[in-house]
Amino acid sequence: MTTSQGFLSLVLHAHLPFVRHPEHADMMEERWLFEAITETYIPLLEVFGKLVADGIRFRLTMSLTPPLVNMLADEMLIGRYGAHLTRLEELAEKEVERTRWQPEFYATALMYREKFRRIRGIFKSCDGNLIRLFKKYQNLGVLDIITCCATHAFLPLLSDFRPAVRAQIEMAVRDYQKHFECQPRGIWLAECAYNPGNDKILSDFGIRYFFTDTHGILFADPRPAYGVHAPVECPSGVLAFGRDVESSRQVWSAHEGYPGDFAYREFYRDIGFDLEFDYIHPYIHESGHRLNTGIKYHRITSRDGAEKQPYNYQEAMTRVAVHAGHFIHCREQQMKHLNAIMDRPPVIISPYDCELFGHWWYEGPEFIYHVLRKTSLESSIMQLGTPEDYLASCPCNQRATPSMSSWGHRGYNEVWLDESNAWIYPHLHKASQRMIELADRFPESDGLRLRALNQAARELMLLQSSDWAFIMKTGTTVEYAHKRTRDHTFRFNKLYEDIVNDRINENWLREVENRDNIFPEMDYRIFRS
Repeated sequence: MTTSQGFLSLVLHAHLPFVRHPEHADMMEERWLFEAITETYIPLLEVFGKLVADGIRFRLTMSLTPPLVNMLADEMLIGRYGAHLTRLEELAEKEVERTRWQPEFYATALMYREKFRRIRGIFKSCDGNLIRLFKKYQNLGVLDIITCCATHAFLPLLSDFRPAVRAQIEMAVRDYQKHFECQPRGIWLAECAYNPGNDKILSDFGIRYFFTDTHGILFADPRPAYGVHAPVECPSGVLAFGRDVESSRQVWSAHEGYPGDFAYREFYRDIGFDLEFDYIHPYIHESGHRLNTGIKYHRITSRDGAEKQPYNYQEAMTRVAVHAGHFIHCREQQMKHLNAIMDRPPVIISPYDCELFGHWWYEGPEFIYHVLRKTSLESSIMQLGTPEDYLASCPCNQRATPSMSSWGHRGYNEVWLDESNAWIYPHLHKASQRMIELADRFPESDGLRLRALNQAARELMLLQSSDWAFIMKTGTTVEYAHKRTRDHTFRFNKLYEDIVNDRINENWLREVENRDNIFPEMDYRIFRS
């Protein structure tokens, strides 16, 4: 129901680092993509499909980052995902038989079998081309897809290399235009990290708006009259929207957030670790290393370390509907308060990592479904809207310059620059300097040198990904992040030396092009100063 009291703007940031290893038949890190497709992306597409089929005109913003889009468009990775899904379906069938006489688990096993069948049906319906489905919902006018930095680079730590910052934005825009056949209007700056002046680069490439964390707006110069509940217009004319704290806390908070409810599925209990090795080994890594299969039978139960109780899907669905209703009620109360003190409709920006919904919080897609459906059909206080919708309603906004900020711990740079990862920056900065030098030195090129220059640009952009520094800081797959950083540094430096000394090894180049094949239409000249 459309009202003029204010806008609720849900923003889902969908991102994974570019992980593609043709040299390995079974690479554990490629399962990051496979899990996200099964647990988050296809379930969300299923939610969109149900709402559209019911004639519900919802509005939602999603960033699909270029690394993710390029993986979803990669024939090898999608082929491997199809084989992965086949193994999941086979495992689910075996689980139905194994738990037939275990009533506490049997209904959940049936639920998984049915879910994987639906996933297969959606995957087949688009011939494995999930980008086509996302584009379909954008074309229907219910989904606004925005872009992100080309390889999710943390731009404030590239501020001394402005051509490299421009290249991250230009490549993102070109890649978006290739896949979605239109111009991106908004961008999710990687890690929500803004550096004053970067908005001018966004403006140069037709980007109309971006997002910052709360303090990026609250500490703007001059201070904003409406806090984060209206955007500010940067000197370049680009608009900055700030994250709303209240709505974020209700979902993200480890103590207050909905995903911690005891009825919800426990993420850390998986049959990949629980069942006997001989039974489970065809469905874990080929080396025998145990890992998550996605089939889990327990609920969170409590915070005191008590034994986990069996998961009850129907009970969880009841809880998620209650939580969605509570979320909407809280936003409506918030909207009433804001409407009483503002002279324009407020906007509540609620951004989340997309993979929270389904992967980490199994019931998350159903939460999104209920929030979209209930708000669209029942709310007389607020309407769902994207930043574009808000700007159409309120085109005149306060001029201000947001402060440097990120949504990392303590709000600035320390997640991506501390004692665990600072060693990467001399290499990253030197490579950025060298790539700008190459682009200036060879304004035109062809043949083997052109291929080498384009591959050097790919290697640098993959090195610039914020994911490697983040992984080192959080201590998860640190060895893999170290290896990716070293490998891209080595490949870039070898390409640089080969290019300037005119001794390019075509066989080696072909191997590297096949391995790191992101951005097939790369044009190294985007790095020119």
